[in-house]
Amino acid sequence: MLKILKYSFYDLIRSRWSYIYLLFYLALGFVLLFLNNDIGKAIITLMNIIIVLVPLISTIFGIMYYYDSKEFTELLLALPIKRSSIFLGQYLGVALSLSMSLLIGLGIPFICYGLFASDIIFDFLLLLVTGTFLTFIFSALAYNIGLKNENKIKGFGFAILLWLFLAVVYDGIFLSILMIFGDYPLENISLIGTVLNPIDLSRILIILKLDVSALLGYTGAVFKKFFGGNMGSFISFAILLLWTCIPILAIYLTAKKKNF
Repeated sequence: MLKILKYSFYDLIRSRWSYIYLLFYLALGFVLLFLNNDIGKAIITLMNIIIVLVPLISTIFGIMYYYDSKEFTELLLALPIKRSSIFLGQYLGVALSLSMSLLIGLGIPFICYGLFASDIIFDFLLLLVTGTFLTFIFSALAYNIGLKNENKIKGFGFAILLWLFLAVVYDGIFLSILMIFGDYPLENISLIGTVLNPIDLSRILIILKLDVSALLGYTGAVFKKFFGGNMGSFISFAILLLWTCIPILAIYLTAKKKNF
């Protein structure tokens, strides 16, 4: 699996799309810091971009690489190599290359603007960690969709619909439920609804750590009570880790049982 991971990783970092992805974050970081001249404000702005953009790019890259490398994968399947090792190695190559582009692209501008001398370095690290989690989660979800759909168009369609649902539609449904049943105690439902969406969980975790939870009103007070402390943060990261591990396990099980 390590050899396949290394091949996929080096293949992707030589791709022009990886350079474009890295340069986009590099330019975005410098522009935001130049306009705001305040690292704290730049982090808040970046949060709104990363929470939506990272899942989208990870989903598209994951599903594209799965279908584009299909012929090479069929060649590997003819060799005495475990099928799960092939697909897990390819997935990890995609996720690691995207994560590296994110970390380098955002890290360089903030370091140049004196991140290490700032007192919000941990807030920036939290932003990078959640972005990395989202990269691994949505790359894995995209690979699962690819494994279960031989048709390339259907696979792309389902992948985009998955991102659209979790990034946009889910929030609309969730807010509608909270408004309709606003007269009832919905604290537990709010927490459960947040946990079931990695994008919402990442957003709330960052907002609470940036101490701007007042923007969320009453809901922010509920989330601050649960996610605000050290135990809440630990549980949040444990849930994000679970969101990462379950799709990876699904790749492993699907690859073992699927007939190619």
